[in-house]
Amino acid sequence: MYLEIITPDKKVFEGEVKLVQLPGSKGGFEILTNHAPILSTLREGTIKVTDSNDKEHLFEVTGGVIENKSNKIVVLVESV
Repeated sequence: MYLEIITPDKKVFEGEVKLVQLPGSKGGFEILTNHAPILSTLREGTIKVTDSNDKEHLFEVTGGVIENKSNKIVVLVESV
């Protein structure tokens, strides 16, 4: 899967990932390869990313939106 995390100022993360855990506004959820398409809002919390080398990355966010379609995830956040 390919992930981009973007703020209004810059691209915070870009690359291949195995797992993304997100703080959805209706509750936390995670996305794995071949996940069904999804569009969701995010609340304040932590985005946890496991990249293709099994390294974990944590991003504290204040809210935003996420779109997953055809193994491409775009996360637009207010701030990180």
